[in-house]
Amino acid sequence: MDDWAEIRRLHRAEQMPIKAIARLMGISKNTVRRAIRATEVPKYERAATGSIVDAVEPQIRAQLTLDARMPATTIAERIGWTNSITVLRDRVRELRPAYLPVDPTSRTVYEPGELAQCDLWFPPIVLPGLAEVPPVLVMVSGYSRWSLARMIPSRHAQDLVLATWALLSELGAVPKALVWDNEGGVGKYRRGRAPVLSAQYNALRGLLTTRMIILPPREPESKGIVERTNEYLETSFLPGRSFAGPDDFNAQLSAWFALVNQRRKRHLQCAPADRIAADRAAMLPLPPIETGQLGWHNQIRLPRDHWVRLDTCDYSVDPRVIGRRVNVHADLERVTIRCEDRLVGEHARSWAPHQTITDPGHAETARLLRAEAAQAKLATGRTGPAATPTATAVTAAINAAGGGVEVEERPLSVYDHLTDPDPRREAS
Repeated sequence: MDDWAEIRRLHRAEQMPIKAIARLMGISKNTVRRAIRATEVPKYERAATGSIVDAVEPQIRAQLTLDARMPATTIAERIGWTNSITVLRDRVRELRPAYLPVDPTSRTVYEPGELAQCDLWFPPIVLPGLAEVPPVLVMVSGYSRWSLARMIPSRHAQDLVLATWALLSELGAVPKALVWDNEGGVGKYRRGRAPVLSAQYNALRGLLTTRMIILPPREPESKGIVERTNEYLETSFLPGRSFAGPDDFNAQLSAWFALVNQRRKRHLQCAPADRIAADRAAMLPLPPIETGQLGWHNQIRLPRDHWVRLDTCDYSVDPRVIGRRVNVHADLERVTIRCEDRLVGEHARSWAPHQTITDPGHAETARLLRAEAAQAKLATGRTGPAATPTATAVTAAINAAGGGVEVEERPLSVYDHLTDPDPRREAS
């Protein structure tokens, strides 16, 4: 996955020829060609394994606390390390910077199209019908300070990918790097090594051919632009406003940013609108991503309980496809369920957790199918003047005649025994 994404980035963003990429990465030209021509994201096949040095990492940290510059050989001697010194030396090299004195920072200068900083903002507001306020994805370009934001249903990787693509589509271009903090849905920071991205964000990185920068934990100053934007939202956007729901919040936020991006910033000595043209010109073009390629995807065999779960909510499906495989897809607004390219369910995405969303048409179809099944049970029951209807048949008849009022079908062996006891059982 990493090689595939890097090959596509070098080819599209850096304009490197196939031969140069093959020489740089130490792979064959045919492999580079296949990665460039690929239209689908390669699947991850094998999970990463642990290291033998993981068990002694606390002891290594304890020695580095005493002296951050202690040689790896000395550490190995003090902790009684008898295995390969190479793996220990690599781990010490990874951990040592955390215990060294912090170097002073210099002024950061951003080039056009270089990067955009991303962060989740949790506004201190109340929305009707929601116990918890959903997060807001905020994105700010480093060079122009052009700001965008959108409230999203959750902080899961699928929703973060969808929101990132929505904001980039609104921006009209792709920065050469996206800066994130240690957000679980995006990836995890690893000191001295490439970050570990979530599967969804790694796929997005390959499609966008951009670079993902994951910052260390508790280092907000490395993305100070977006952090200041979050503070500006709380002090300038929220006061005096009320919101009818997430859609109203996003509408007011978009209108507010349309004004803010026209305001002059003291640090820039101009407005973001004066720089955004040069910023976009230096960015990468938006790739052709098909509708439905990003977001939530799941495939299940529809059970008798004809609802499918997405995140924490259940959405109804046409009960006529019970027992068949259905494909569930969701974006930030809609949930669609298809069976062999036929739409069997479509709902508005629920922002409230733990909800059951039922289409009235699905409920009516299920009622008719239950009535038909009850009639079938009743028709197959015993007939004759001396025959006593079984409890199952009685319950089915009540359900069929109830006009939608259902009677619970419990284990009916007890009732069958009471209405038509087995003489052999009585004799025993």
